[in-house]
Amino acid sequence: MPLTDEAIILAGGFGTRLREVVADVPKPLAPVAGRPFLARVLDMLAAQGLRCVVLATGHQGDVVEATLGHAWQGMALRYSRESKPLGTGGAIALAMTHITNDVCFVLNGDSWLELDYAAFDAATRGLGARLGVALAAVPDVARYGAVRVAGARIAGFAEKGGKGPGLVNAGVYRLERTLLAGMPSGEAFSFERDVLVPAVAREAVAAFPQTRGFIDIGVPDDYRRAQERFADSGGAA
Repeated sequence: MPLTDEAIILAGGFGTRLREVVADVPKPLAPVAGRPFLARVLDMLAAQGLRCVVLATGHQGDVVEATLGHAWQGMALRYSRESKPLGTGGAIALAMTHITNDVCFVLNGDSWLELDYAAFDAATRGLGARLGVALAAVPDVARYGAVRVAGARIAGFAEKGGKGPGLVNAGVYRLERTLLAGMPSGEAFSFERDVLVPAVAREAVAAFPQTRGFIDIGVPDDYRRAQERFADSGGAA
């Protein structure tokens, strides 16, 4: 079991890019090979020994809670419901009030990424970093913007528009609570712009590229790719 055993899943987006193929459920509940996508993410976290997951919801949050309930394969499920859009940073800060320890994982409810969370935890701790970022190798960084790495640390970010293979931010973090100190409570802000980028400029932020299988189902092409990825899995992740 990883030393860090709680996670926040951001599951409050409107899913505007996916409406042409999934219009009647919140994006993280979009069916993938016969099961809600978020169910597959929860399966993966439970298999790695996490104790508690906080689902940060907003749009149709009641549907997410009614679908998933309050326990999942031995994990407690808690809900952090936005009353207004808070951006990624505000959503994480609000969800942190439901976390019992001072560190947790954070991930997106509409992305799939395979990694060893215990190894991610250990690598971030080993660097003495308050923040770790899981990276994904992609054949073309144009859609995301590349991440520059120096050894075990993130050195910086390139703007979107570059081309060719590289590493990108996969949206999975290992985050210490203190990194959010001083951020506005109950107000909208961007985790990436207001927390991640300043942290890279002033302190060590761990880079963890030992990942595979990155899929962002918020894009119709990747949603179709997810259907293919899980087509033979039946009830399994």
